[in-house]
Amino acid sequence: MSRVGIYGGTFDPIHLGHLHVITQLIEKNLVDQLLVIPAGEPLLRDNAPIATAQQRRAMCQLALADLPQGIASKVQVNPIEVLRTGPSYAIDTVEAVAQNYPEQTIVLIIGQDAAEKLDQWHRIEELRGMVEFLVIGRPGFAGNGLDIGALNVAATTIRQGLSADVSSSVATFIRENNLYDN
Repeated sequence: MSRVGIYGGTFDPIHLGHLHVITQLIEKNLVDQLLVIPAGEPLLRDNAPIATAQQRRAMCQLALADLPQGIASKVQVNPIEVLRTGPSYAIDTVEAVAQNYPEQTIVLIIGQDAAEKLDQWHRIEELRGMVEFLVIGRPGFAGNGLDIGALNVAATTIRQGLSADVSSSVATFIRENNLYDN
């Protein structure tokens, strides 16, 4: 039975920290294939994303194209939440993915920060019965997440122009689309 990972996020923008997680998931054989799923309307955030859902999807596709072929061949951007109208609930995404991968184990990859809010997730008990959670440790967060040497990169500092921790193709996209006003 293969393991299909779901790595969701706002990805506003997708950055080198995300790409490190993706690379580690594949290199360490934690999943056999990985679906990167940009959130349509993220719910448990203080602010709405600056980039549109379509721009965030495009940045994810560009970033994945920058990965080595052996990694990139096992990863795809799935637009399910970008195309959905209304709020994006993880359980809805998992139910849809499970229909396409009926015999596989679904692994939901989340950061330590998201793990701290699991009790706020929609239909969390049902979700726990459908997936295996893989919690990735993050710098600055206490807890028992998997240590994969996560990079201390934050999308907030990129949006504020205080960091340039994105792939070159994503940096070009940000400049060409005048995202984040920096």
